[in-house]
Amino acid sequence: MGCLLCSGKSKKKAKKQQNKKSIDQIPSREKLKLNQSLDVKSEASKDGGCGHIAAHTFTFRELATATKNFRADCLLGEGGFGRVYKGRLESTHQVVAIKQLDRNGLQGNREFLVEVLMLSLLHHPNLVNLIGYCADGDQRLLVYEYMSLGSLEDHLHDLPPDKNRLDWNTRMKIASGAAKGLEYLHDKANPPVIYRDLKCSNILLDEAYRPKLSDFGLAKLGPVGDNTHVSTRVMGTYGYCAPEYAMTGQLTLKSDVYSFGVVLLEIITGRKAIDDSRAAEEHNLVAWARPLFKDRRKFSQMADPMLQGQYPARGLYQALAVAAMCVQEQPNMRPLIADVVTALTYLASQKYNPETMPVQRPSSASSTPRMRR
Repeated sequence: MGCLLCSGKSKKKAKKQQNKKSIDQIPSREKLKLNQSLDVKSEASKDGGCGHIAAHTFTFRELATATKNFRADCLLGEGGFGRVYKGRLESTHQVVAIKQLDRNGLQGNREFLVEVLMLSLLHHPNLVNLIGYCADGDQRLLVYEYMSLGSLEDHLHDLPPDKNRLDWNTRMKIASGAAKGLEYLHDKANPPVIYRDLKCSNILLDEAYRPKLSDFGLAKLGPVGDNTHVSTRVMGTYGYCAPEYAMTGQLTLKSDVYSFGVVLLEIITGRKAIDDSRAAEEHNLVAWARPLFKDRRKFSQMADPMLQGQYPARGLYQALAVAAMCVQEQPNMRPLIADVVTALTYLASQKYNPETMPVQRPSSASSTPRMRR
């Protein structure tokens, strides 16, 4: 088993490094060498040594064998980063997801190094688990635990007729879990980590519909001390980026909260963040939702038709109230992610039974937990 922190160094040297750096000592500008071979500096979490953050180093041959030479029928998906394949490791027989990054350009290499570092330091049930990586020559591959149900996007948008739709309870479970993953990045990591690329396609689901945040190539270390933001080149996905970040490049934790609000709206409404197939006034999900937030009599119009009215009216109102606060234009008006977690954990605990609870359309909405801004 190769250790990320010890890659390129002998075990003897690794043992001498007793004083490991914690995540709060990593410079905001990733001092990572972009050479042909991987050279990740020794970094460690405060509460663990080399064993705690061990990441296996794979050869390209091992991963080619695992994916049957990257055969087309093993392909799980494709994006701007490259392709993801399903594979089985010959040594352990473990089923994994293998991301093969596009070899063109420096950006992909930098994102690869950032992701290896981030996922080696950060561990939470709602973050995807990095098993290892490959940096043979100009090949850059990441090996993750396999998430059998794919992404949240696969269960919300463009569903084939024979695919089951997500029920209300599952949607709230996914929303709550995704919020907990983001809370860990914001409140437990030191310094905080800004995810910067929260969207439905980056929320993966295991066989029990437990969500895990994935794809940390765009993650940034958040502001520390008296700093209020991190200035950076605008990156992310149109429709999810907070307006102040898109306009100024000033990134804060509240930028992630906005993105989460968009995802929550997608979960509730079944609509895409950006959908050019709809009428012009409905292209942008947040722009369509904002006028409806002002009239709770129209809240039922925002529920995904695929739910077929099988949702608790009170729960719908409260979930929409959380989403409305998250997508406020002014970042200081958005809640802290910890309070979003509190609200959604409560909603996820209120199980809706379509057999005993008829569809209700009350004229007033109940209050939602008060949130700190």
